[in-house]
Amino acid sequence: MLGRYTTGPLRRGRSIPEGVGVVRVSAALYSALMPVIDLRSDTVTKPSPAMRRAMAEAEVGDDVFGDDPTVNALEARAAELLGKEAGLFVASGSMGNIVAQLAHLGRGQETIAGKDHHMTRDEAAGHAVIVGTSIRALDDRPDGTLDLDDVEASFRDPSDPHEPISGMVAIENTHAHSMGQPLSPEYTRAIADLAHRHGVPLHIDGARFWDAVVSQGVRPTDLSGPADSVTFCLSKGLGCPVGSVVVGSRDFIWRARRARKLVGGGMRQAGILAAAGLVALRDGPEGMIDRLAEDHANARRLAAGLAGMDGILSPGSIAQPEPGPLDPARVRTNFVVFKVDRDRAAFLEALRARNVLMVEYPYGQIRAVTHVGIDADDIDVTLEAAKAALAETAAQPPPVAVRA
Repeated sequence: MLGRYTTGPLRRGRSIPEGVGVVRVSAALYSALMPVIDLRSDTVTKPSPAMRRAMAEAEVGDDVFGDDPTVNALEARAAELLGKEAGLFVASGSMGNIVAQLAHLGRGQETIAGKDHHMTRDEAAGHAVIVGTSIRALDDRPDGTLDLDDVEASFRDPSDPHEPISGMVAIENTHAHSMGQPLSPEYTRAIADLAHRHGVPLHIDGARFWDAVVSQGVRPTDLSGPADSVTFCLSKGLGCPVGSVVVGSRDFIWRARRARKLVGGGMRQAGILAAAGLVALRDGPEGMIDRLAEDHANARRLAAGLAGMDGILSPGSIAQPEPGPLDPARVRTNFVVFKVDRDRAAFLEALRARNVLMVEYPYGQIRAVTHVGIDADDIDVTLEAAKAALAETAAQPPPVAVRA
């Protein structure tokens, strides 16, 4: 429910009664008064009351000097949960990936990763601009994995001066462009073993790492254990306003800390932000990890409803290679990706007019993401809005030419 961590008396889905002494409200005004169902991303959430209290009361210090006890506690908690020696609080998932690359790689080296990984296509070429490295981009598969034979064949010949030196393998879990597919512990171990046989580290871009854990019912260490470094977002799915954490060995984190300073990520009294992360990683009802299962159920509910509508199609590409209708079985975490058989921008605008927000996605797709601000009632309202938007944007027959 969007109103869970917001204020205001209005609630979507409630009709305004008509009767004696009640002024009839126009549809446009009524729409303007209704709360927005924002499915653009799981980054649009608001911090919970427990987070706000913790932030207001946080004990702080200068984190660049290592003096912020709340940041230190968050880093230790993240490292403990993922079975690593140390952690580092950073401003964003992209910064987490950048500092991991700076800590693992030398200039001119190369990372092996998928062409649809976030690091490859969605981080403004930071690997090249900041780290000074290249990416050998492989085809991602519909389950979010890379073919291990392709990875094996992608390692460069270090004796050939024409080629860069292979320095790292990276995977993304969950894998966004395959419709949020979670990668299994077995696959993670297999690709880690392959990387290590070649003497290079495995980095996991785990922006939505906890979705992968919850959706598969595994321990965090089952997914993080084989990797040399992992980053996960506090602001995606976990409801925090800012931040990500990178974990790994103490030596790796020391190098990453220096890299964070290099890219301008040294924060001072950052415990005000880290306090929300500590709440998110708690056990019990105030924690945000176990409740991710609700997001997954709501995403499946949305996909099942959309799949039965004329005009909603398979997203194609690796999100769902098979043509035809949207397949709800592809939804395993909190992403729903689809196409429409009409003008995409017009459909999204028709949704927006009904106070439902979704977002354009690559390959002509549309993405909807469930999160802590969305409940089952919101999904039902969204489905009604989608039906109306489809009816409004139905293809019109071309005008008949009239002879002069």
